[in-house]
Amino acid sequence: MADRVAIVTGAARGIGAAVAQRLAADGLAVALLDLDEQGVLDGADKIVAGGGRAVGLKVDVSDEEQVNAAVAKVAEQLGAPTVLINNAGVLRDNLLFKMTASDWDTVMNVHLRGAFLMSKAVQAFQTKEGFGRIVNLSSTSALGNRGQANYSAAKAGLQGFTKTLAIELGKFGVTVNAIAPGFIATEMTKATAERMKISFEDLINGAAQTIPVARVGQPEDIAHTASFLVSEGAGFVSGQVIYVAGGPKD
Repeated sequence: MADRVAIVTGAARGIGAAVAQRLAADGLAVALLDLDEQGVLDGADKIVAGGGRAVGLKVDVSDEEQVNAAVAKVAEQLGAPTVLINNAGVLRDNLLFKMTASDWDTVMNVHLRGAFLMSKAVQAFQTKEGFGRIVNLSSTSALGNRGQANYSAAKAGLQGFTKTLAIELGKFGVTVNAIAPGFIATEMTKATAERMKISFEDLINGAAQTIPVARVGQPEDIAHTASFLVSEGAGFVSGQVIYVAGGPKD
């Protein structure tokens, strides 16, 4: 994979940052994209300091012009991007009767529109190269979760998006899969604890009691799975949703 170039969205922290670092360790050049410019610049610097190739770019993945410009810049600076991790995401949790149209639109725009725009831009390089890997970050919330009508719908939508792209792009040597994480200890889940007015430690301990492996997940757990799915060896795995949740999910 030493000649491959990957783009990871939402790469400033959490799962995205861990995936970017893991792909760099696997030998890929990595472009880290996020609205948090300093976060992706720091992440790229860490990769470069370790001997890898990386760039960090501030991008709103829901903005078509910004997406196209960023992908073109990645191609210019690192080479044709053939690996894409659609990880960018936001939360606007609320019960349906309290959820605003803005809450709904923001989540849909980042998760679904963002994945669509990024995939459309990158597939032009993948089909030309005859090789590609797209990994979309779904969630166990796709199965339904109280207070997350917008997030659940977006994450379920990403699963349908994944399966359709796998059908359309397979003949070009492109595989498309989704990872559906369970409880992962990140800044996003820490913010959930704050909204619930409980400590992050209590949230983690409570969640661990419901998980068969008796612990919550870490960003690196998702990074390991992404590493496999983008590898040469995963070329016969496509259109799949892999639940990385410490136990079985429906």
